[in-house]
Amino acid sequence: MFDYLIRNGRVVDGSGLPWFAADVGITGDRITAVGRLSKASAKHTLDAAGRVVCPGFVDAHVHGDLPLLADPVHEQGVRQGVTTHVIGQDGVAFAPASPDTMAYMRRYTAGFNGNFPTPGRNWHTVTKFLSQFDGQCSINACTLIPNGNVRMEVMGITSRKPHPGEIAKMKALVREGMEQGAVGVSSGLDYIPSIYADEDELTALCEEIAPYGGIYVTHMRGYNGQKAPAALQEVFSIGKRAGCGVHVSHFNCLADQTIPLLDAARADGVDVTFDLYCYLYGSTIVAMITLPPETLEGGIEATVERLKLPQTRKKLETAFANPRFPIHTLRLASVPHDTYRHLEGQTLPDAAAQSGQSILDFTCDLLIATDLAAGCVVRHFVERQESDIPKLMKHPLMMAGSDGIYVGGRPHPRGTGCFARYLGHHVRNGDWSLEEAVMKCSYHTARRFGLKDRGLIREGLAADVVVFDANTIADCSTYEDGKALAVGVEHVFVNGTPVLLMSQRTSARPGRGLKRM
Repeated sequence: MFDYLIRNGRVVDGSGLPWFAADVGITGDRITAVGRLSKASAKHTLDAAGRVVCPGFVDAHVHGDLPLLADPVHEQGVRQGVTTHVIGQDGVAFAPASPDTMAYMRRYTAGFNGNFPTPGRNWHTVTKFLSQFDGQCSINACTLIPNGNVRMEVMGITSRKPHPGEIAKMKALVREGMEQGAVGVSSGLDYIPSIYADEDELTALCEEIAPYGGIYVTHMRGYNGQKAPAALQEVFSIGKRAGCGVHVSHFNCLADQTIPLLDAARADGVDVTFDLYCYLYGSTIVAMITLPPETLEGGIEATVERLKLPQTRKKLETAFANPRFPIHTLRLASVPHDTYRHLEGQTLPDAAAQSGQSILDFTCDLLIATDLAAGCVVRHFVERQESDIPKLMKHPLMMAGSDGIYVGGRPHPRGTGCFARYLGHHVRNGDWSLEEAVMKCSYHTARRFGLKDRGLIREGLAADVVVFDANTIADCSTYEDGKALAVGVEHVFVNGTPVLLMSQRTSARPGRGLKRM
C-alpha cells in the first residue's frame, strides 16, 4: 500500500539515460518502488499517461534565502518543478552571522536577496539557519558558507589583507560551518566585503572544505572577454592548491573563449563545473554595476555619505563615461523608496531624463535614497550573444541555476522562468534532449553539492518528484512581467508530500534544511 502511486508515466530518471515506461510508488518521504506496479494499491493514485515523471529540480544558484521564509509557498519555483534551492550565494548572505554581520548583509544585499522581515526567526549558525526551513516552507534548501560573512565576523568591513591569526579564525568558522552541514564556500568577488579576499585567503578557506568534499562556488572576478581568462585561472588555482572542487556561478561568458580553458583545466586535474541561466541580461544591485569598488569602501553608511559630496561625483565622471558594465541598458527592477518606486521598469537613462538629472546625479541620489538597496536588470557585455547560451548548455560541466531574485516590481524573468524555459523552449528547440535537460536540472546538481539522496527516481531516495507535460511546459515571464508563473507542471512532491497537485498548490510545508551527505 503506497501513499501515492503515479501510474503510466514516462520516467526520465535524472541519470541522462533514455526514458522508460514505469509507475512510481511513494511511501512516507521515500520513493519505494519504480516499475510495473499494476497490481499495487495506494491511498492516492495519479494517472501520468502522456506525462514526464522525473526527479525534482535543484537550483544551483538562487537567492531564496529570505524569500523562502517570507513566502513559504514559493510558487515561482514550485511551478517550474524546483524542489531544492542552493543558497548562501555570492559570498554575501546570512549564515554564519553575528547580529552586526546580519544587519549589514540584510541591508547591503536587499536589492537581490531581499531584506524580507522574518519575525520570530533568529539564527547565527549554519545549523540554526538550516533549521528554519524544516517543515516551514514548500521546498528544500541547502547552504554555502559566504566568505564575506566569515571575513566580516573576523575583520569587519576593512579592505586590508588578514594577518595569520585572522586567517586561523576564518578557517575555524568555515570548518564549523562544514561540520554543521554546509555544502561548501561561496564568494562574490564584485561585492563588499567578499571582493577584498585574494587568492591566498580564499585558498586558505577552501582548505577547510576539502576534507568534507565541499565545493568552492564563486561569482568570479570577471566574465567578459578581457577579464574571464584571468578570473578562471584564479578559480583553477584555488581548486588545485586547496584540493577541492570548484564551481563558477552564472557562467555568462563567451563560449568559444572559455570552453577550451575549462577543458584544459579538467585535463590538468581541476574538478571544475559551472551553472548557467538562459538569458542575455543579468540582475544585481545598482551600486555594484555603477560604482567602482573604491567608492563602496567602508560599507553602506560610508558610501552614502561619500555620494553626497560634490568631489565624489566629480571623481565618478570618468567611471560613468567609461563604465565597467553597459549601464545604458540598466533597467530598474527594485526601488524601495516611495519617491522613486514609480521608475521601476525604466532604463537608467530614461529614469534620469524623467527626473531632469544627469545619469550620474540621478544614480547617486537614487542610491542615497534607497540606502544602496536599488536592484536592476542589465545586459551582459555586448560581445556575448544568444549563440553562446546553447554552446555552454551543451557542455557536460554545465548545470542549471536560475540566479533567481524575488525582489521588486519588475524582477528579472529568470526567477520564475529559467527551468521552465530549459525544459520547454530549449528542449523543443533541440538544444537539449529531454533526458539531458532533466539530468542537468536535477542529478548533476544534486551530486555536485553532496545531496546524495536527491536528483534521481530510484527506490530508497527522497521522494522529490515532478510530473509535467513536455509539450506544454513553458516560461511565461518576460522583462516587462518578471513575475508571471510558468505553466505545464502538474504535480510536485517534496519529501513525499504534494506541494502542487493537479496544477493546484497545496498548503503543505514539507521542505527541509538539507545537509551535505
